[in-house]
Amino acid sequence: MTTPPRRRWLRRSLIALALLLLVALVAAWSLLASGRARLDGQVAASGLTAPVTVTRDALGTATFDGRSRDDISYAMGYVHAQERYFDMDLMRRLPAGELSALVGPAAIKTDEAHRRLRLRAVAEQAYAQLPPDQRHTLDRYRDGVNAGLAAMKARPWEYFLLGTKPKPWRSEDSLLVIAAMYLDLNSDGRNTRELRIAQMRAVLPAPLVDFLLAPDPTWEAPLAGPLSPAPVVPDAATFDLRANAPAGGHDLAAVLAPALDDARPGSNNFAVAGALTGTGAAMLANDMHLGLRVPNLWFRARLRYPDPTAPNGTRDASGVTLPGTPALVVGSNGQVAWGFTNSYGDWEDWVRVQRDPADPTRYRTPDGWATIATHRETIHVKGAPDRVITVEDTRWGPITATDTDGTPLALAWTGDRPHGYNLALMQLERATGVDQALDLAPTLGMPAQNLLAADNQGHIGWTIASNSIPLRHGFDPQVPADWSQPGTGWTGWAAPSQYPRIENPPGGRLWTANNRTVGGDWLALLGNGGHDLGARAQAIRDDLRAHAAFSPGDLLDIQLDDRSVLLGRWQHLLQQTLAGATDPSLVQLRELTRPWNGRADVDSVAYRLVRAFRQQVHQAVLAPFAARVQARFPDFTWPGLGDPEAAVWALVRQQPKHLLDPRYADWHALLLASATQVVDTLGKPPGGLAARTWGERNRAAVNHPLARALPGWLARFIDMPDQPVPGDSNMPRVAAPGFGASERLDVSPGHEDRGIFHMPGGQSDNPLSPFFGAGHEDWVHGRPSPLLPGPAQHTLTLEPTAG
Repeated sequence: MTTPPRRRWLRRSLIALALLLLVALVAAWSLLASGRARLDGQVAASGLTAPVTVTRDALGTATFDGRSRDDISYAMGYVHAQERYFDMDLMRRLPAGELSALVGPAAIKTDEAHRRLRLRAVAEQAYAQLPPDQRHTLDRYRDGVNAGLAAMKARPWEYFLLGTKPKPWRSEDSLLVIAAMYLDLNSDGRNTRELRIAQMRAVLPAPLVDFLLAPDPTWEAPLAGPLSPAPVVPDAATFDLRANAPAGGHDLAAVLAPALDDARPGSNNFAVAGALTGTGAAMLANDMHLGLRVPNLWFRARLRYPDPTAPNGTRDASGVTLPGTPALVVGSNGQVAWGFTNSYGDWEDWVRVQRDPADPTRYRTPDGWATIATHRETIHVKGAPDRVITVEDTRWGPITATDTDGTPLALAWTGDRPHGYNLALMQLERATGVDQALDLAPTLGMPAQNLLAADNQGHIGWTIASNSIPLRHGFDPQVPADWSQPGTGWTGWAAPSQYPRIENPPGGRLWTANNRTVGGDWLALLGNGGHDLGARAQAIRDDLRAHAAFSPGDLLDIQLDDRSVLLGRWQHLLQQTLAGATDPSLVQLRELTRPWNGRADVDSVAYRLVRAFRQQVHQAVLAPFAARVQARFPDFTWPGLGDPEAAVWALVRQQPKHLLDPRYADWHALLLASATQVVDTLGKPPGGLAARTWGERNRAAVNHPLARALPGWLARFIDMPDQPVPGDSNMPRVAAPGFGASERLDVSPGHEDRGIFHMPGGQSDNPLSPFFGAGHEDWVHGRPSPLLPGPAQHTLTLEPTAG
C-alpha cells in the first residue's frame, strides 16, 4: 500500500520542522557555550605586572591570588566581564539614561527621567577629580574588563537576543555603577516623598499631616537617643472629616500603595562584642535587602595579596564585590568585618527656583541673578528615532519637578555631587581595627549608609559611611524651600568630628535595620528620609538580648527570624471585631485566624489573612484624607518610605468620630467592612479562604531582566525556580517577590573558616555555566553554607606578557 501524497508531504514537513528546531537548539546551545567564562588554563594579559591565579570552587567563588592589589583589580575586571558583562552594562546604562540604545523604546521613559539628572556628566567630572592612584585603579580595572570581554569566544548571549554588540568599558563607567546604587537607595533620584508631603501640607492642616506621618515609638529601637513622642490625635477644631469629607466614594488602593508595606531597598546588620562569642573576636551579621535578579547583584570573591599590615604579611579578604567596580563591598579581612544598611537619612531636598519675571532664563541666587544652564540630551533608541530632551540646570541641581503652586523645583541631592564618588571603600580591605574602619567612614564616596564593623580584638562600632552629609541652614528640609537668601540651603559638608559614632556600647550589641538609629543633634544632622517603622530593628535587638553567647549560626537564626510581632495586635483586633459575627464567611475568617504563631510561614493561612486585614484597615482609615489631597493634586500618592502605623493604630484604638470616614456609622463598622473586604478578595479564588497560604502570594520570583521578552517555557531556563519563600516586611527575614536578602553574611574576623554566607541567583549569567544559580537553594531554605571557598574546581592563571 502506498502512502498518500498529502500524508507524505505532512510527514516530510514535520521532519523538516523537527530538523530546523534541532538546528536552532544546537545553534543556541553553541552560542551559550561559546559565551561562557574561561575557567581553566593560562591567559596572556598585557595589563599585569605579575601572574594572578584565579581559582573557583563548586559555587563559583573566585579566589584571586596576586602579588599586588593593582594586579588583582585587573584580574577582577577580567573575571567580572566574562561572567557578568551584560549585567554590568545595564548598571552603567541605567543611571546614564542609555538603556534605550540597548533594548529599544520600552526604556525611553526611564531614560528620560535619568537623563535629566545628567549622571554621566557627573561621573566624568568625578573621575577627573579623583586622586591619581584611584584613577589608576579604575584604569587597571577597565583594562581588565575589556581584556576579559575581548577574550570571550562569543559575546554574551543577551546581546545576540537583543541584536546588539557590547561596547567597551570606560573608567568612568565604574562611577556610574556607584550612581546606580545612589538611585536604588535614594528613591530613583525623584524625591517623590517630599513632593507628596508638600501636597498634603497644601491641603490639610499641619497638625493633621504631622499626625498622619508621625513615627511610632511603640516599634522604635534606636541605638542612641529617646523614643519619639506618641502621636497626638488632632481634635475636631483642627479637622473634622465629617464636615470635610470628599464627595463620592474613593477606591484609592493605588494611591495608598506606598503606605502599605512596599518593598524598599534596605538591609539588616548587627554585631556582638568579643565578650559574647567565646573566641574573644567580635562577630558581624549583614544582609542587604534589594531587588533580586539573575544573576545576583553581588559576586563572591576572596582576595589575597601581600600587605605588611595583615596577619602573616598577606591580606586575605573574603566577601562580595560589585561587578563594574574593583571594590570588596562587604566582607572580612582577618582583622575587621564590615557591612552596610541604607541609612534613610535625608539626602535629597527640593529648591524653589525663582525665575526672573523679565527673563525666565535667569533665576535668583544669594549672589543675584544667574543664568539657567540648558543641555540638549540625545537619547539613542534602538529601532526608533532618537529622542531629544532639554535639561535645565541650576547651581543646586537640575529642574525636574514643580511645587504645589507651580514654582519650578531643582533637586539638590548627594548623588549629583562629583565629590560623592570615589574608591575609598577599598581601604576597608586593609583596616586593622574597628576604630580605623570608622575613621575611614567620612571619606567614602558612596550613598550614605550605616556602617557596622567588628574586629578580631572584640570591638564593635557604628557610624555613617559617606563623605556627603550636608549641613543645612534656614529651611525645613521636609518640603520645598527657597534657597535664594544668603546663608540658606546646604552650606557645606559635615566634618568627621560631627559624624555620629558609637563604639563598644555597654551591652556589647549593635543593630541597624533602616530605622531611626539616633536622636537629638545627630538626628538633626542626618535628617529623616523615610525611616523604617522599626519593628524589624526591634525584633533584632530583642533577639540579640535573648542570647548570652553567639556563634555564626545564632546570627543566621536571627536573620531568618520570620516572626511578626507587629501583626500580633492586629490578630487580636480581628478576633475582637469578629467576636459576634454570624455571617458564615466571617465566622470562617475568625476560625482560620484564631490559631496564631505570628510567623510568615509559607503554609500559614492565618498570617496572610491577618496581614490582609491590617492592610484593608490602613486603606479604609487613610482613604478619605488621601482623597481630599488627590482632589486637588491628581498625581498624589501617599508619601512612601514611611509607615502610617502610628496614626492608624491610634485612630482605631481611640476611635474619634470626627476622623472617621462618613461612609461608616462607627469605627466597628469600618473594621467589619475591612474584614468583609478580606473575605471578598481572598475568598473568591479556588479553595476559598482556607487555601490562601502565605506561600501562594510570597514567592521568590528571582528572574533574569530579559525573561519578560521570552516565552514562559523558555524564560524558565534563565530564571530561578518560582518557589514560595517565608518572611515579609517588618521582620528580620525580609522577603517579597523579586525582593529580599541579596546576601547573608555571618562572620567573626580571624575566624572566617566558621563564617556563613548566602547569595541568591548564582555567580554567572550564563545558563550553561556550572555556577548559574549555584548556592541559590541554600539561600531559599536558609541552610548554612560556608563563607570561605571550598576546594578548587577550576584554576585560571593570568600571565603578564613580555614588555
